Amino acid sequence: MPQISGSVLLDTIKAVKTRQGDQEFAKILAHLHGEAKLIFNAPIESWRWYSVDAFVSFLETDIRETADGDRRVLIERSKKVIESQLHGIYKFLVRIGSPKFVINRIATIHASYFQGVQIIPEIEDGPRATIKYIGFEKHHDIMEYIVIGFFLKALEVCGAREISVVFTVPISRGAAYSEVTIAWA
Repeated sequence: MPQISGSVLLDTIKAVKTRQGDQEFAKILAHLHGEAKLIFNAPIESWRWYSVDAFVSFLETDIRETADGDRRVLIERSKKVIESQLHGIYKFLVRIGSPKFVINRIATIHASYFQGVQIIPEIEDGPRATIKYIGFEKHHDIMEYIVIGFFLKALEVCGAREISVVFTVPISRGAAYSEVTIAWA
């Protein structure tokens, strides 16, 4: 079963509280069930691994409660979270790197966020790349919006223009892998 780093959960909680406030965060927690309720109502440790299923449940509840179920808002929300993460060493690497360098670096960063998910970047000769994710399950499809936001923001920061980030093999398909295709000018 895929797992996600506690640091991602903590960044997400911080973003929700900053955007919506403590009361709205409490409402989200009140609507969680099962494992997600146990995890998000307990202290989260940045170095521990947590179930991607629980994280997905939290995201689904957040979107249902704060965005009328519109998952697309996660792209902009994740861009804001990623922007805060791109301070320090990540910001330095993104700013000095070409889009291809940044895509390779992001694949490495993503690998540190997940256990049980293999990430394979395939950089092409032109301004194009594909990233395969092996290990996400069909019901983890909300993660597509997070991944799209992450690549969009990182490529914007490094100066790429006309950026396109599309899941050509969506997680929701439930195939052996999902694949995101990235193009830029």
